[in-house]
Amino acid sequence: MIRPKLELADIFRAHGPAWRQANAGHVSLGQLKVMSAIEACRTETLGGHVAGCASCGHHHIAYNSCKNRHCPKCQGPAARDWMAARAEDLLPVEYFHVVVTLPAEIAQVAFWNKKAVYDLLFRASAETVMTIAADPRRMGAQVGMTSVLHTWGSALTHHPHIHMIVPGGGLSPDGTRWVPCRPGFFLHVRVLSRLFRRLFIEGLLALHRAGALSFFGDLAGLAEAGAFAAWLAPLRKSEWVVYAKPPFGGPEAVLAYLSRYTHRVAISNSRLVSADDATVAFRWKDYRIKRGDRQRIMRLATGEFIRRFLLHVLPDGFHRIRHYGLLASAGRKANIGKIRALLGQSPAIAPPEAGAEPVPLTLREPCPCCGGPMRVIEIFRRGQKPQSRAPPRDQAA
Repeated sequence: MIRPKLELADIFRAHGPAWRQANAGHVSLGQLKVMSAIEACRTETLGGHVAGCASCGHHHIAYNSCKNRHCPKCQGPAARDWMAARAEDLLPVEYFHVVVTLPAEIAQVAFWNKKAVYDLLFRASAETVMTIAADPRRMGAQVGMTSVLHTWGSALTHHPHIHMIVPGGGLSPDGTRWVPCRPGFFLHVRVLSRLFRRLFIEGLLALHRAGALSFFGDLAGLAEAGAFAAWLAPLRKSEWVVYAKPPFGGPEAVLAYLSRYTHRVAISNSRLVSADDATVAFRWKDYRIKRGDRQRIMRLATGEFIRRFLLHVLPDGFHRIRHYGLLASAGRKANIGKIRALLGQSPAIAPPEAGAEPVPLTLREPCPCCGGPMRVIEIFRRGQKPQSRAPPRDQAA
């Protein structure tokens, strides 16, 4: 794969040290770790291996990845592996994409209470869909979903929202029938929005009573219960954004979509245009434009660009992909097997045994010169240099 002309790592390496010094005491340990990992990713700092082609003799050096979930370079392979595991879970039904968004006012609270509020966003959105779907007046079925948290807008602003991929139907209450939704229609978004608003506000009040929320700056006064209740009052009547996109074209389209969303980070390297001491330019979508080309170029001060990216560093151990209902991990395989039987679909082909691996030390990517198999011929550790003479992989490609 040819290396992009500009990467986030280049910006961090060139301007990160000065930014960290200027913001000392205002950067969390988690953010510092992310910057360090991205700067070291696929460099000799992390060690690596030398790969050789079994057919034409081509050699190149491949440095190790940082595997940090916020690193743009590491998410492609991670997404491929995750999607391979999910492919066997797909059902021969319509799939819908439901997006649940927090109001800007709530996003302010979420910024200082990421783990608590993001957890609540996951729980309330999943409970909303499962509750409405189970209503006999709607679908009357037990449903399942995969939920993915994104915390950014196209301009790197803080914009927490959940993407939910939901099969178009569910099991009957007694588990003996598959209940499909109406073709091309999942659930009324207005009904979803109202219930989500109520569940989320109730959950937020419970967090406040438990002392699980912190407030700073202009919001410091909300630590008092009466002030917080008064601040929430207008939000009980405002419209909360929940929308459902048209169904996907089929299981392949679902996989293609998921591969773009599950392991996405705040900005990909392909969106970067230029960077220097003063500014970083990147492509973004202006959603205020209803028709035509939404692509625009945004220029931010370099320090502001770094700050905005780091807004989206998640708490350690926080899971940004979760499964609920019929797709919850504990019963997913059994539920999928039951649904396939009810739909008359043959069981999915079992994945290969753990021992049925490709030839040891053979890489997934073929030789860039002839397409032959690439094998690892040398491994070097952190701080070591390879003995074999070969160009770095990006240059070789």
